Amino acid sequence: MTEDNKESEPRAVFKESSKIFRRNRALGYVSNQVPAVTRYVQRRRDTLVITCIGRSFQVFTASHFRLLHVSGLHPDEITALATDRLHTYTASNKCIYAWRAGKHIRHVYRGHNRDVHLLLPFGSNLIAVDHENVLKVWNIFSEDVYLEVPFKVEEFQITAVAHPPTYINKIVLGSRQGQIKILNIKKNSIVCTFNHHESRVTCIEPAPALDVVAVGHGDGAIIVLNLKFDEVLMAFKQDWGVVTSLAFRTDGPPILVSACRNGYMAFWNLEERKLAGQLQAHEQQVTTAICFPSEPVVFTTSPDNSMKLFVFDMPDGGARQLRIREGHTKPPLCIRYHGSSGVSILSSGEDSTLRVFSTLSESLNKSMGRASYNPKATKHKNRFQFDKYSMPPILEFTSDTAREKEWDNIAAIHAGIIQTTTWTFDKNRMGEHRLVPKQFQNKNRINFESETTCIVLTHCGNFVIIGYSSGDIERFNIQSGLHRARYGAPAHTKAVRGLASDNLNQCVISGCSEGLLKFWPFKGKVDKPVAVLRLADGISIMRQHRESSMLAIGLETFKVYVIDMHTRVIVRKFVGHTAKLNDLTFSPDSRWLITAAMDSTIKVWDIPSSYMIDHFRVERPCVSLSMSPNGDFLATAHVNLLGIYLWANKTLFNQISLRSIDPHEPAPYVGLPTNICDAMDLEDGMKELEIDGDEDELGETIDAQYETPKQLSPELITLSGLAASRWQNLLDLELIKQRNKPKAPPKAPKQAPFFLPTVSGLEMRFDVSNAASDKDSSRILQASTLNNLTTFGQLLEETASSSDFNPAVTHIIQLGPSMIDFEIKSLHPEAGGTLLAMVQFLKLIEFMFSTNLNFELAQSYLSVFLRSHGLALTESPDLVRALRSVSQVQEQAWDRVESKLNYGTGVVAALRNFAN
Repeated sequence: MTEDNKESEPRAVFKESSKIFRRNRALGYVSNQVPAVTRYVQRRRDTLVITCIGRSFQVFTASHFRLLHVSGLHPDEITALATDRLHTYTASNKCIYAWRAGKHIRHVYRGHNRDVHLLLPFGSNLIAVDHENVLKVWNIFSEDVYLEVPFKVEEFQITAVAHPPTYINKIVLGSRQGQIKILNIKKNSIVCTFNHHESRVTCIEPAPALDVVAVGHGDGAIIVLNLKFDEVLMAFKQDWGVVTSLAFRTDGPPILVSACRNGYMAFWNLEERKLAGQLQAHEQQVTTAICFPSEPVVFTTSPDNSMKLFVFDMPDGGARQLRIREGHTKPPLCIRYHGSSGVSILSSGEDSTLRVFSTLSESLNKSMGRASYNPKATKHKNRFQFDKYSMPPILEFTSDTAREKEWDNIAAIHAGIIQTTTWTFDKNRMGEHRLVPKQFQNKNRINFESETTCIVLTHCGNFVIIGYSSGDIERFNIQSGLHRARYGAPAHTKAVRGLASDNLNQCVISGCSEGLLKFWPFKGKVDKPVAVLRLADGISIMRQHRESSMLAIGLETFKVYVIDMHTRVIVRKFVGHTAKLNDLTFSPDSRWLITAAMDSTIKVWDIPSSYMIDHFRVERPCVSLSMSPNGDFLATAHVNLLGIYLWANKTLFNQISLRSIDPHEPAPYVGLPTNICDAMDLEDGMKELEIDGDEDELGETIDAQYETPKQLSPELITLSGLAASRWQNLLDLELIKQRNKPKAPPKAPKQAPFFLPTVSGLEMRFDVSNAASDKDSSRILQASTLNNLTTFGQLLEETASSSDFNPAVTHIIQLGPSMIDFEIKSLHPEAGGTLLAMVQFLKLIEFMFSTNLNFELAQSYLSVFLRSHGLALTESPDLVRALRSVSQVQEQAWDRVESKLNYGTGVVAALRNFAN
């Protein structure tokens, strides 16, 4: 494949090869190093914030930071963002994409030889600058290149671009050499060149005043320049280095906001020409600083995976944090579902924080804080400065919901220290207790020879059991933080690698790196184990499923054992991984064991059959995984990735046939989930139908009307959709009339008003059939026939010649139960009907069965007909032949329904028996 063909590929292909799991979405991503953009939507009366998260972008509302949608997946990392009233523009893999509503790709601009790093919408044109230092002006709607201007890198390397208001057809360019040029794109000429500073131009921001722009430089210099007179109005010096972003407040105060690489923002008073204040907004550089129009707020983003909104309402004119959306600043190390609802995921990362991610809405995410030796001192300290009280990252934690409201219900162990910290999910903060055994309390708390290695919280929520690298096992009361028991003296001679306890607090199971699995009584004499099981290799990890009393053990030789906690025997052995095991988890029904290892594979083992039923390989090794209590999602965390990835369990929604797979065969590659519900790729977005118009993105709704067809397919049996009382009451109409019969006869009113005659039915219509016509003024009613057929009977007789039953079906469907009963009884010759009308009624029923429409109405009408006329139907050969024909059609239709019902009933019964 040539290089040109590679560039034209619309997306990277990821094979969806997992049999059980489907990529769903990723949680915890907010922003990266690409500057964000904003735009105001008049209809919503709100500002939209668009941030980049790698190969896709997210759109939030500024009012509550609510996530509206996520774009499709780009073929490569997004290198630039821009927006105007109609589109959102993204640059990726030497192409530029114009998105509408974040879902539909309206235009694709191809022609750059290098990646684009600068974008600027300019009326009906789009300015793009690539790393080859070529400026191209694209016509947005025709996708043609209007102008192409190459610049020499050694003379003028473009690093910033802006459009000053009222400057028609002109843009301002900044360079690495410090020069600034004004380019007329219509005439393709340089209007003028400014040389006021030799340092690299990093950003250019037009001021609210005409002809004025602010220019930021790489050495921290900020110049406010009048373009019309080539005059420096004022200059500032930012001591923190590179100016990464500039913004002017437009709500009144003359404030210029500048940002730098160390996370600080400076507020410059333009009238007094001095520094008005400063604020550290992020841990890393501030890549975006935007002041909303006519609002006292400034919006910021940073590569530390956070975005914030600051409001200027302090007494001294300074800003305070108003709103925040953030994720882990460093990759997560351990993730676990919390609670039985399956909507909250606890995550600990290398940034020493413990966070809660919601699978329902990003707005429900929250941070429980950073682990600290002294939380009070850390609270009063600037969170971005070096904190000497900061604790190492949390390697593993355990939680339970039994006593969540009363006291701390999360216990965590940290890397390289002996202390165990407690946390409270209900109060969303770090707890008060630091659990340290007595034998380690008088030692230096920084360089311990021993450290915590594993932890487990009992099912009752009262006790936490901790294992140490020295072989000790200690039990603490998590409510009071007091030490309650020590198992053995010590329990093991080597490091404890795993702990487990049963639901009834009867036993404690511990495993060490020596390969010994010991069973201890929970209380009483805990100095000696009840039983010891020696394994072939050292234990590296242990996970339990309390409801089934099964214990999964990962060995140092990459094997996995499943042990019954009651019988204390090995029930299953799984071999297939080729690298260190990172995590294990059971499915909620304990049928599956899911394992992850450093060989970048995730394997699913079926415990009853002892076979591997699924495996796949991912981009980065999975370091932690957890199955939801409902069994609908699998959550994974990966090496050097900030997000938490959700995989949907396809067996809950589709009928999937699983078979045994050789554990040693190569695992197929599956791409990691995107940032929202397996967001559409570029191919899908480009296939979307383009919608004409100039409505604002997300501001205007599309007036599309969809009418549900009466029948999806002629082969499907379709019900009428009428209320059940319209057809169920037909069989019990006599009983209903008897029950509703009035006790006393109705009394006539004193003066009865004049009423126009109406036609019986559910719709009110006046009977004007007997009204006098202009041509015939005679009042004598002349009967056309000798029979007394009703309107329905007349429609039936007409079908004998026309064979069109639709008018008759439409008429009877509109009638109420009483009138339907009357019409069917009136078909008999003794009631004023005719034999032909009765035959045609049976053909009408046959017609309804053959079209599969109004299935329940046809059954009900046929029942009333047979009950009303009974044995009288056998007196006519024509009626008998019609009844036989109807019987065959009715039997065929019912057999189809009955087979489907029996199949569904059988499946439900089998699943119920299987669950029991």
